[in-house]
Amino acid sequence: MAAFNKLGSLLRHNALTGGASAGSSPAVFNAARLMSTKLFVGGLSWNTNDQSLKDAFSSFGEVSEARVITDRETGRSKGFGFVNFMNSEDAKNAMSSMDGQDLEGRSVRVNFANDRPSGPRGGGGYGGGGYGGGGAGYGGGNQSFGDSY
Repeated sequence: MAAFNKLGSLLRHNALTGGASAGSSPAVFNAARLMSTKLFVGGLSWNTNDQSLKDAFSSFGEVSEARVITDRETGRSKGFGFVNFMNSEDAKNAMSSMDGQDLEGRSVRVNFANDRPSGPRGGGGYGGGGYGGGGAGYGGGNQSFGDSY
């Protein structure tokens, strides 16, 4: 919440001092990113779990959550995860210290996490239709999977 208050005050200050020029938008965006407390950690070992990820980052400050992302079907790690810190300064220090470092035998990449866009996500390339009609097996209808002839 403090991050949103800070961002709000930056935006209000910008509006009161003459509006946004083309060059100030990236500055506001960068200020918001520097206030982020969520880090993306990529290149994780398959053996890394939530607790070992938290342990690796807890020396930089209080970690509120550490999560290794796993495959829904197999439960196996996808090789990346996220670490949330209680404050942005700890997250910034952890990012600069851990990026490129070895964690359980793998060199990891650490960046500020980008928020996922809200709303429905695109998924699958399967056409509509039931079991029959069109002779295209289960999907039926006109099935084009990106092939253009």
